[in-house]
Amino acid sequence: MFKGLFLLSGYLLLLINAVGQTTGVIEVYSDKDSSYSYFVQNEQLFFESWDTLAQPIFWRRIMSMSPDSGLVNVASTREVLFQTSYWDYKKKTTKERLKFKDSVRKEYCLEYGTKLFLTSGKKEFYNIEKVMPSISKGVEVFSELNVDPWYAQAILLIESPGKLAYSNTGAYGPFQLMKSVARSHGLKVNKYVDERKDFDKSAKGAASLISNTCIPEAVRILSKNDIEYCEDDLWFKLFVLHIYHAGAGNVSGLLGSIDASKGGMELIQTMWQSQWGGFKNASQNYSQVALASMIILNDIIEENSKYIYECYIAHE
Repeated sequence: MFKGLFLLSGYLLLLINAVGQTTGVIEVYSDKDSSYSYFVQNEQLFFESWDTLAQPIFWRRIMSMSPDSGLVNVASTREVLFQTSYWDYKKKTTKERLKFKDSVRKEYCLEYGTKLFLTSGKKEFYNIEKVMPSISKGVEVFSELNVDPWYAQAILLIESPGKLAYSNTGAYGPFQLMKSVARSHGLKVNKYVDERKDFDKSAKGAASLISNTCIPEAVRILSKNDIEYCEDDLWFKLFVLHIYHAGAGNVSGLLGSIDASKGGMELIQTMWQSQWGGFKNASQNYSQVALASMIILNDIIEENSKYIYECYIAHE
């Protein structure tokens, strides 16, 4: 789909807000239909070696596998033990599954209480190329509203808006907004209309949620715990994503339970292995999936581009 793309400087897009950040954006030109698309650079992913962590590596592999296959992995670290048939495992009874996991622990010399997962492939859900046009639209909407477009790209990669599905908690639309959250950020949701399915309106609601709730709450929580931060840092943005997904109350409670004293990659990794209240496995996975999908997006763009230049969305 994206063969024949190349990146060029095109024009310099400058948008001003009161945050004081500079977000790098690359402009992609397709020589097939003479169209332009916009994506956010993720240099910190590689400079800070986030791409070498076990969790993003694990999810990249899961995103490349069909749902009939699965990876047996250690839950706390996402260390992959081996690949097997997911369908065969699903056919087992509860007793047979317990016996299977016990045999794996014994074979790999793991402690008896070590929690194991068998995670199925999710290639059909995380279709990065299919979602790229939506990412470009999201980047533009967030930029127009003076909100860091990195968040639009991250959320859309995680939620894969090619499918307008309801989550098991009732979230809906390309940015997976809950009804009450959508209403509080300007969207109309009632028995007659649900604006969460409208991309632009959903994007505006998500941008409002990020800028007016999630980032301020992240600042409040980190300040309360005397943790230094910079809003440009990748770890801070991942922290904000956790608030977007799990809510400020759960993230605040989690930080209190782990007695966090400093930020950075170490804090995010600790959050990946900790639970509190509603912050459970899905919340732990949220930023892991964001990292993995961004690495894949970067690979797609680099592999299918002739030239790479930069433009910047500058925030005053």
